[in-house]
Parts: sequence; structure tokens; C-alpha cells
Amino acid sequence: MNDRTAIIAALLNAPGEELPVRVCLPALTATLEAQPNAVLVAPPGAGKTTLAPLALLEASWRGEGERIIMLEPRRLAARAAAQRMASLLGERAGETVGFRTRLESAVSDATRIEVVTEGLFLRRLLSDPTLDDVACVIFDEIHERSLDADLALAFCLDLQQTLRPDLRLLAMSATADTATLCDLMQAPVVESEGRQFPVEIRHAKRDLTSPRDLPMEAARAVREMLMEHEGDILVFLPGTGEIRRAMTELQGASALVLPLHGELPPAEQARVLTPEPDGRRRVILSTSIAETSLTVPGVRIVIDGGFRRAPRFDPGAGLARLETMRISRAAATQRSGRAGREAPGSSLRLWTEATGRGLAPHDRPEILDADLSDFVLATSLWGDAMGGESALRFPDPPPAGGVAAARELLVQLGAVNDDGHPTELGRRMASLGTHPRLAAMMVAARNPTEASLAADLAALLEERDPLRPRGGGRSGGPPPVPPADLSLRLDLIAGGDHPDADRGALARIRQAAGQFRRRLGLRAQTPAVGDVAALVAAGFPDRIAQARGEPGSYRLSGGGSARISKADRLGEGKLLAVASLFLRKSAEIRLAAPLDPNNLPQALLDRATEQVETALDSTTGSIIARRRLRVGALVLRDRTETVKCEDASELLLAQVAGSLDTALTWTEAARQFQARIIVSRETLGRTDLPDLSNEALSASVAEWLSPWLNGVTTLTALKGLDLLAILRSRLPHAELVALDRELPTELALKGGRIKVDYTEPVPVAAARAQTFYGTTETPRLAGGRVPLRLALLSPAGRPQALTADLASFWTNGWLDMRRDMRGRYPRHDWPENPAVATPPEPRKRH
Repeated sequence: MNDRTAIIAALLNAPGEELPVRVCLPALTATLEAQPNAVLVAPPGAGKTTLAPLALLEASWRGEGERIIMLEPRRLAARAAAQRMASLLGERAGETVGFRTRLESAVSDATRIEVVTEGLFLRRLLSDPTLDDVACVIFDEIHERSLDADLALAFCLDLQQTLRPDLRLLAMSATADTATLCDLMQAPVVESEGRQFPVEIRHAKRDLTSPRDLPMEAARAVREMLMEHEGDILVFLPGTGEIRRAMTELQGASALVLPLHGELPPAEQARVLTPEPDGRRRVILSTSIAETSLTVPGVRIVIDGGFRRAPRFDPGAGLARLETMRISRAAATQRSGRAGREAPGSSLRLWTEATGRGLAPHDRPEILDADLSDFVLATSLWGDAMGGESALRFPDPPPAGGVAAARELLVQLGAVNDDGHPTELGRRMASLGTHPRLAAMMVAARNPTEASLAADLAALLEERDPLRPRGGGRSGGPPPVPPADLSLRLDLIAGGDHPDADRGALARIRQAAGQFRRRLGLRAQTPAVGDVAALVAAGFPDRIAQARGEPGSYRLSGGGSARISKADRLGEGKLLAVASLFLRKSAEIRLAAPLDPNNLPQALLDRATEQVETALDSTTGSIIARRRLRVGALVLRDRTETVKCEDASELLLAQVAGSLDTALTWTEAARQFQARIIVSRETLGRTDLPDLSNEALSASVAEWLSPWLNGVTTLTALKGLDLLAILRSRLPHAELVALDRELPTELALKGGRIKVDYTEPVPVAAARAQTFYGTTETPRLAGGRVPLRLALLSPAGRPQALTADLASFWTNGWLDMRRDMRGRYPRHDWPENPAVATPPEPRKRH
């Protein structure tokens, strides 16, 4: 037995009071000997994060040199867990136990337990999907349901099912609500009772009016608890802004006030995890980072503000907004338990019991609310690596709207094709280990200096704004918003100075920029020079902002609008490339760079569409052509073009199709010709003739009208076309002759020629009664196959009789009409028997 083995054996066989998870570790190791998956449930403080990986280190299924990977949701937790395990072995982090985070690492060839953040593990999976040197993956704090953890678990289950049945998977949770997880993993539960000292829980007498009052109320509660209780105090606040304001309120308190959040340098984070050497009492103001994974020593009192801040993605806006929201009952229990890790404690909740009963049982899984761009790109790459579509399993499926919005963005960025498969560009973007937007900026760089600038930009946008608002404004209002110009921040990264700069944020940005430079194959000292707006446009093509209306108001290429402070000089620009929007009631531009409309970057032009758009001028009837360059909803360039005949024809055809009756000049002759063809088709069965109904003409307008539009570029010219000639051209000459014979436009009677109206349901020939004198019977159309009615008019042209049988009318109806007409028109001839009467001479046409 070597020294390491002996130390681990001693740790695992020690009495279980200090770290109660020891009691269940034999059952855990036995379970993973018998099957590949297990779920370990242990309350906070039980020791699962520290001892479970060590217990598995000597397992028979771990081959020589194979590693155990443990995932942590936060950098601070990854570093602290590795350092704690290493100290138990009498080593330093980087030997048997190491860790990796985005900004630092401590690993070596001797490392066998590697604690990594979830995002880094996803990158490893995509670059090494078989995990050949990994024996086991441990998912710590799986109950937090981060998007990265859900995705990593889905990939590992898929890998286990297809290529690595020997891979062990262990999910560790602080909550017993694991039924869904056990079903997903097909794994049994190993449960530890944990060690929890009693915690007295108190509630506020009244709820806060607004979360804005939380820092002041938390400070008041701290002073009260400092007088009433012993021990250090852990205060949970939503974010760094509330922490800073609470620290201001606690100036002069009888304890050391320390912040704890993910942006702190490692040394300051480590200080919080170590008691003060002089035993001085501490007040730790923390975000939810201290909710799980970490044990903050000395804490006997927890003051819980009851709120947390989390991103919520809005698929309609395509943006993630940070929302301050109530925590769940499960989170409240976790937070209160921090007071009972080492001794009995107290927890003061700054909300009423009634409000507590209304809290959600659990926090919503991140997959339901997050920006899914990374998720969709990762799943497309994973499916491709596995040889096709993978049947990935998730505790909760991703929302369809979020997936669709993410895929649309990835197509815009060129990361996936229209079928959802990754492109070579998408693979390069994924290899950079950051959000697809930021990766798109870096791959768009045209030379090393611009790539160096893109690395700085990506690091800046990935971290917090070093010039973000600080402190309060006048009269206790919101803090003033710093200028949005990205160049101010880039100058700071390059070594510039600003009185409001956040030095810690700048240090992290420079460190992250150095990592991006290495991934891009750049030398550390490569100068950052290039077009900032061009790079931003490459990663944010949906956030090109174009000025409109009042000063400071912009329209976005992806739809919607945004505003910039009227005091910000950047708002004088007509066109901006926007990298950061802050959503309140409306979108506020926080980080941007000016774009030159006359010198647009190639990355933007590649995603733009240029086309000639024609439109009708309703006033002049002319067709106007404009060449427009569009990016999304914006028109970036607009100039007049000479109207091409083919463009005009397309627009005129559309006009005719939509307004057949008004776009063309329908003469009476054209209407009658149309009606005669319809009668031929419907009554005579001549379906071989073209369909000239309005519906058919509208549907086939391009077929019959296009040949006549050469040189026609106005509505006036369109109306001047001879529609009768156009319609007649659709019939061969022989058919036109037959049509005129069967369905003539006029009838030749003894009293003259009369027109036939074929637009009536039954064709009608109308004329003054005298015109019909000498005609003994109704004329026939198409040999009698088409009925005809005759309308006899008065000398004034008013209808007096309508008949389909003229002979019968002369015998039976004429006498009544004759009697009436003789009295009203005595100068006209009204014979007793018009069938044999001589009609008057037809009037000569002039």
C-alpha cells in the first residue's frame, strides 16, 4: 500500500461524525463496481464533494493513468474543492488532485482527480468525444440544473450508450428530489443523512416594498444580529451592486465586512474561505455562489435577502435579460443550512412567513430560460461527431422557441447551415470556447492585429464592463450610465486609465484576452489594431442600430428598437454596431461602436442582401426603382435606379393579378368577348377554349400579358393596351370565325342590327320595339343551343317587355304593350300585327 492509498484509507475509515458521507461511501463504491451509474444524495456539509472522488480513486474499474473528472458549476467551487482534497492528501493542487477553470489551472501528468468547471468540460467533450483517458465523470451539485451540466450529462449518457459502456457516471445532489434524474440515468440512489446542527429560522414581520431596499435592510439586520448572536454572519444578496451598497451601509460596523462573488480575484475569494488569524468576527456579503459547494468557516448566522439574479432569455428579442427574482423554497433551505454546518445557528429571512409559503418549490432549470446558442451549436457538433443525429436525453427538453431563435442566429453567423449541421466555420468558432457571437468576431478578423483586437473585444464582452455604473445617482436615483463607446474600454485594456475603472474586472479581461490570443495562435504582444465596428458587426449582425426620429432612438436590424442616452456622444452617429443591450422597459444601448454607412465592413456586407425594389407611385402612376442594401430590418443604402423592363413587367403583372378589373381598360367589346368565351365553355361545352374568367386571367396573368409589356413602364401605358386584341390573340383565327358565327356580337333584323349582351345570365338582345317589326320568331344562337331573350324598348329606350318567344309575344303580349305605347307615343307606328309590319328605316350612323 503506497502513501496515497494509506492516507485515503485513513480518511474513509475515520469516524463519520465530522464528514457523515463516509458512512455511505462503501455502498457507493459497491454500486459503481456493479453498474456504471449512481446518484449520491447528501445534504450540504456532509462531505460528498471532498470524499466521494477520493473514495473512487482506488476503484478496480479505473485503469492505470485514467482520471476522474468532477464538474463544478463555479470557478470558486472548483478551485476550493481541489485545494481541499489536495490538502487532505498532504499535497498541493496540481499533483494527485488538480483543477481547471477558464482563467487558471493546476494540473500535471500525475493528476488523477481533475476538478473542472462545466463549460470547460463541454469543450473537452467536443474536442475529445470518447474521453479515452477518463474512467469516471462526477456531476457535483447536479440539482442546480445548470444548462452546461444538463448538456454534459446528456453527452456522457449518449457516449456511454454508444462507445463507452465502461464509463462511470456519478451525479451528486444536495436534495432528495432525484426521481427524474435516477430514471434518466437508470441509476440507484445512495443516500447520506449528513450532518446538520439545528438552525433557528426567523422571518421578517413585513416584506420589503422593493428589492432596491434590500442593501439597507440587510445592513440593519446585520447590526442587529451582531449584537444578539456570536459567530460570523453570511448575508445573501442578489448581485455585486447590492453587495457594494450594503458595504457602504455597514461602514463602521464592529466586524470585518467582506464581499464574496465570482468576480473577485482568487486571493480575495480564498480569504473568505479562511477564518481571520486574529479571530475577528466577519460579515460576508455573498451572491448565491455561497449557496452550495462551499463551506464558509465560522458562519453561525445567515441573513437571507430572498432574491437572486439570473439571466432569462427572451426569444422574441433575441436577448438575455438579467432578472432579479425570488428564490425557491429549496434554495432558502440551502441558504439557512449554511448556519448549521459547524454548530447550532440562526437564520433570518427578510420576508414574511406568508410570502415563504408562496415560493416555488425549486428554481427553474436554466435550460428553460437561457440563451440556447451555445447549446444548439454544441448539440450539432456532438451529433456530427457521433456519426449522425444523437438521441440526447434531458431532464427537461429545451423550449422549441429558444432552439429556433438560437438556430436562426447560428445560421446568420455561418456556424450551421440551413439543415442545422455545423459548418467548418462553426467548428472553428466552437474551438475558441466562448459564445458563438464572440467566436464569430474572432474568426472574422482579417489579420493578426485585428485578431488581437477581436480577442480583447471577446474578453471584454465575456466579462463585466469595467466602466459599468457604480454607486447611486443624485437624490438616491439610479447610478449614471457611462458612455457606450467600446473604444474607451479597449483603451483601458491596453493600459489606459479612468477614475471609474474596475481594476479587478480589467485584470480578468486581460487574462481572458491572453487566453484567446493563445487559442488564435497569436503572440502575446501582438498589437490590437483594427475596425472595432466591423468586428462587432460580425458577431452581432442582428444588433446593427440605425438612427430614427428623435435623438437617441434607433431601429435594430434584428427587429425592435433601442435607445442611447441623449448625453452620450455616440448617439450622434447614424449607424452603430451594438455589442451590449440592457433590457429594462425598453432596450438600452450600453456598448457600441460607430459604423460608417459609406464604408461598411465586409463581414456585414456578407450578411446583407442587395436588390432592386420597384414600386408604383400612386400619384403619377410611374414605376420607381430603388437599389437597396438591407441587413435584417434595416435599409443601409438606398439609391434610385433606372427601371428595367423586366422589373417593371414583374410589378405590372402583380398589379394586374391583384386588380384585374381596374389595372386594365375593359371596353364593352372586351367584356363581351370574355362573356362569349365563357358561354362557349359553359353552355356549348367548348372547354378546349382558353378560360377567360377573371379568376383564371388573374392566376395566369404572366402567361397571357407578358408578351404585350415590352416598353410598358407606367400604369398609364398599361391602361392604354388594347385588351380586346390581347384576349382575341389567345384564339386561333378559325376559332374566332366559328365564335363570330355561333355567338355573333350583333343580330341582323329587318329593322336593323342589334347587339347581344352576353354578360347577362341568359344573353339578351335589346332594341326599340319597331326594330323587331317584320321578325316572326326569336333569332337562334349556336343553332338554338344557347338561349336568347329579346328586350323590347320604348321609344325612350326603357324596357317594356322581355321574351324568349317572339312569335308568342306578338300574339299574346303585344296588344297590352301597344295600348300603353299608343297613348304615350302617338307619333310612332304601333301596328296591330307587327310580325308582318314593315319596320321604319334604320337610322344612319354618323
